[in-house]
Amino acid sequence: MSEIVYGLHAVEVLLKRNSKSVERLFIQSNRHDQRAHKLVKLAQEKNIPVTQKSREELDEMTDQRHQGVIAISLQKKQKNYHEKHIPELLNELEESPFILILDGVTDPHNLGACLRSADAAGVHMVIAPKDNAVGITDVVRKVACGAAESVPFIQVTNLVRTMKVLQEHGVWIAGTAGEAEQDIYQANLKGGLAIVMGAEGDGMRRLTRENCDFLIKIPMAGEVSSLNVSVATGVTLFEAVRQRSS
Repeated sequence: MSEIVYGLHAVEVLLKRNSKSVERLFIQSNRHDQRAHKLVKLAQEKNIPVTQKSREELDEMTDQRHQGVIAISLQKKQKNYHEKHIPELLNELEESPFILILDGVTDPHNLGACLRSADAAGVHMVIAPKDNAVGITDVVRKVACGAAESVPFIQVTNLVRTMKVLQEHGVWIAGTAGEAEQDIYQANLKGGLAIVMGAEGDGMRRLTRENCDFLIKIPMAGEVSSLNVSVATGVTLFEAVRQRSS
């Protein structure tokens, strides 16, 4: 089954990381800029056919903002992980687990940005509930810039049960909440760790909060009371990275 990947950065990442899955590259006929030439050169080096199409023809292929670049991929670029794979993934690790849990993120742009931050921070897996949360979509892949293919993304039927599995494997779970007594710079974020980020607006659900080992917050100095979930994810993950590398 084929699928389309669109956008300059997303297509570039695909050509670099998984070129064998690419059947054809489509470039807008009037694009003669350096970035377009770079993609054409990459495709030609990997013997991938390149076809020029008008903007109108590309618009018919997707209603998303394609930036004049579309690739056709013949296979799934990401392994389909199931919650049963979590213990296996944990046992395979040669370092302390570092996990991101997203409790009900519904915006594909936010999920894509969270995956991108998770990839950059070296997160081993991202876990999210199946219900009332967005999964991997074309928009998520584009925003993630390749991270949707590199970080295991696991949707689970019961998040609290999954959290207990993590705890049984020595993973401490830190939930983010504005009313937490300690901030991310005071908390110990070393060792086996899962960071829980709540949904846009509502934050973590009650049962999720109650099953965390401790709560943390990002100190806010201005008038704004909270950050966008993807921004908060990046800030929190990289404070953990700083502590874990020191």
